[in-house]
Amino acid sequence: MYYFPLQPPYFLLLVGFLTALTSGLALSGTLKVIVQKWPSDRTENIKPRSSLKQLFVPFIGITAGTCLFLSSGLEIFGFPSSLALGVGLPISLFTCLLIWLQLGSMMTFIEREGMRSLDLDSMS
Repeated sequence: MYYFPLQPPYFLLLVGFLTALTSGLALSGTLKVIVQKWPSDRTENIKPRSSLKQLFVPFIGITAGTCLFLSSGLEIFGFPSSLALGVGLPISLFTCLLIWLQLGSMMTFIEREGMRSLDLDSMS
């Protein structure tokens, strides 16, 4: 016998989307503040790792929101709850881990080479 939930998790889909969206806005604002402080704090030699600590909580919010959104979306399309979570959790965690590592390496690169190193228009 097939199991179909009586109510698809539309509310959880919306909560996951709004969680990821608001956490993304918080991450963007925090990143802008960190980057604006870099020229003035150049003499203090602030490490990029301390900047990443400030970005960790909003990034966890993005990860949780993405996982909830993806799992709820799969449930809406008929996947059982355990399978939807079993697919959504690894995909969102792996993707967010790769993005976190890329963000850390980009911040280290900018700290070492400066902001002008990212200007791709001046290279051509």
